[in-house]
Amino acid sequence: MPVPMIDLKAQYNAIHAEIDSAVRAVFEAQTFRGGPIAEGFEAAVAEYTGVKHALGVATGTDALLLPLKALGLQPGDEVITTPFTFFATAGAIVNAGGIPVFVDIEADTFNINPALIEAAITPRTRALIPVHLYGQCANMDAIVAIAAKHGLPIIEDNAQALGASTRGRAAGTMGDAAALSFYPTKNLGAAGEGGMVLTNDDSLAHTIRLLRCHGSTQTYAHEIVGFNSHLHTLQAAVLHAKLPHLDAWNTARRERAAVYDAAFADRAGIATPAVADGNTHVYHQYVVRIANRDAASALLKERQIGHGIFYPRPLHQQPCFAEHSRDTRCPEAERASGEVLALPVFPEMTAAQQQEVIGAL
Repeated sequence: MPVPMIDLKAQYNAIHAEIDSAVRAVFEAQTFRGGPIAEGFEAAVAEYTGVKHALGVATGTDALLLPLKALGLQPGDEVITTPFTFFATAGAIVNAGGIPVFVDIEADTFNINPALIEAAITPRTRALIPVHLYGQCANMDAIVAIAAKHGLPIIEDNAQALGASTRGRAAGTMGDAAALSFYPTKNLGAAGEGGMVLTNDDSLAHTIRLLRCHGSTQTYAHEIVGFNSHLHTLQAAVLHAKLPHLDAWNTARRERAAVYDAAFADRAGIATPAVADGNTHVYHQYVVRIANRDAASALLKERQIGHGIFYPRPLHQQPCFAEHSRDTRCPEAERASGEVLALPVFPEMTAAQQQEVIGAL
């Protein structure tokens, strides 16, 4: 039985009437950027997460870039982050004018290791970007304490963990700003690209509003040089229709993760995901460690079972960052890159499909 990595058609079929109605409303209004529909979605996400400002932007990458630009990075300024994440995390740092400084990860959660952060702080450090990888919060208690001690802002990369929490606090609400991604395969996915910046800081929110609209809040009056980065109304409408289902979808992901956990509990050679105390995981990805990962991947491909390797090469080993990370050593990230394997965990996954995956492994 072929098993997809994710089945967006199944998701759409389950709620197509709501999606179709939301899309129709946009075409009836003929407002494709901004307006009440887009603003309504921003308000809904602000209420869902408990933040003061939720600002739609064009992509999850822009949701990282704009807060970094708002910090006013100067040449030589450093931003500490993890090497085990999607490229955009570090790419945004460079595009904002900074230098990424990579700190190794925890072996169990794959998130940045707070115990190693202070050793990486220098007089040039301007910010920290922890990533809530695969749908689980990084150790924000420790990270917030370090940031406060050194007077550093935190930008949470929350592209993969909308709906997750740690000790009762929502992912994306513990730093100075947070970035969301609405790429179609995310737990809350658009019909294309989309992103959002979360913040409780009025001044930062004002600057983000300027940056996303060519530095302007009034037509042809530009206070700063900005970008053209808007969450288009059509995407906002689709996302608003999906948002009420997010918690149920995240619960379904946890249920499927529990089935995998039980099936692999006694299987030597397969290490299931660790969930840190106090964390609520939303399993954007269900990632196991397998020593013979490449052989497992080949078998799954042969059986037409969807899977992914996130990520096969840590960022400090990417050629484009060689200038800044030539002497960087992150052994846990390097080991993880050779062992991680993401399995299908989408909410609409059937019991038969999941057993097909389990049987293959």
